[in-house]
Amino acid sequence: MTPLPSDDLSARHSVLAAARRAAALVSVLTRERPDPEEVVAVLREYGEQGPLDLTPDDLDEMCAAAVLLREVFTADDLDTAAVLLNRLLREHTGPLRLTSHGGSPWHPHLDRDDDGPWGEWLLASSCLALTVLVWDTQRPPGRLCAAHNCRQVFVTQGAGPERRYCSRRCATRERVAAHRRRTAGSQ
Repeated sequence: MTPLPSDDLSARHSVLAAARRAAALVSVLTRERPDPEEVVAVLREYGEQGPLDLTPDDLDEMCAAAVLLREVFTADDLDTAAVLLNRLLREHTGPLRLTSHGGSPWHPHLDRDDDGPWGEWLLASSCLALTVLVWDTQRPPGRLCAAHNCRQVFVTQGAGPERRYCSRRCATRERVAAHRRRTAGSQ
């Protein structure tokens, strides 16, 4: 994953960057005991600036949002992803509005306030990005890594054939394990 330059504000607000940030946060926040420092590191990696003092309540709200978003990432098909996104948009977001806070370029928000709770922001900004990806590609926006023992979600958009793994590392690990099973069985 390539972090965004901190001064590249337009890239920070791109749909794909927001969807990748959502996937990274969902993967961190749906672990058994999410580490607040890891959450802050992901937020910083994707361009969040200023103080990021997450309270235990903030973390709890973000974890609850991540569980809901994980369903979208793991949807088996386009229709299921669309139904899930529509439910999240209906139940958890405010009206679409443009904002330009903190010197950022104008960009859309679905949360109710620029200073709203972190969980609301995560859910609203992620829903917006994932909705645009579904609309643009007519495919589910992400998936769960196919590697054994990996629970990461990732955005499936990009060049080349459809991805099954969250990273080259997981893909290589699975290829090596399959090769070892084949060679052990033939001996």
